[in-house]
Amino acid sequence: MYKDSKIVVIDYGMGNLGSVEKALKKVGCDVLISDNSSVIEMARGLVLPGVGSFRDCMLNLEKHNLTGPIRKFISSGRPFLGICLGMQVLFSGSEEFGYTNGLDVLKGRVVPFPADSGLKIPHMGWNQIKIKKRAPLLRDIPDGSYFYFVHSYYVIPEDKDIIATTTWYGVEFTSSIWKDNIFACQFHPEKSQRLGLSILKLFGEVTKNAG
Repeated sequence: MYKDSKIVVIDYGMGNLGSVEKALKKVGCDVLISDNSSVIEMARGLVLPGVGSFRDCMLNLEKHNLTGPIRKFISSGRPFLGICLGMQVLFSGSEEFGYTNGLDVLKGRVVPFPADSGLKIPHMGWNQIKIKKRAPLLRDIPDGSYFYFVHSYYVIPEDKDIIATTTWYGVEFTSSIWKDNIFACQFHPEKSQRLGLSILKLFGEVTKNAG
């Protein structure tokens, strides 16, 4: 159905594009980094990575005219992977630096970790996930596995049924979600060694069967 068999990693001027591309290629995926809406439209799989502030991310996505193509791609039912900030911007909005509207693909908000938790912010390093819902990309991931995190904010989905995993850091927060063709994670699979690569490999397999 789609002319391009590639997984496209969205380039919007932010994020760890190189490390995501390298990790996907390591597990055998055909990958392309692009900010071209036509390329995104014809892709089989789409990855939205992100590092930095929610507001800057949304401004850059709008600047590159990518918000519409991202929503359109997701509504097509093809596999979509959001990583870290790329997960957060899927939601209605964020409280970071005031309030900023997100893509509103999923209902919910992005909030800061409590300042009085006594824990270091940002939450940085390895932490465990608790599997709540066995998403396809978590097929080979044991409950209690460790993944690599770097973030100061986390999502609160309105629909609790989309929560795939949670993690404890002063509060129990949503560390990944799954709804239909969307899988998104607060942790960085591209920095999470063997288990992270397992998630990316499964994303590649799911993508090959799309369309």
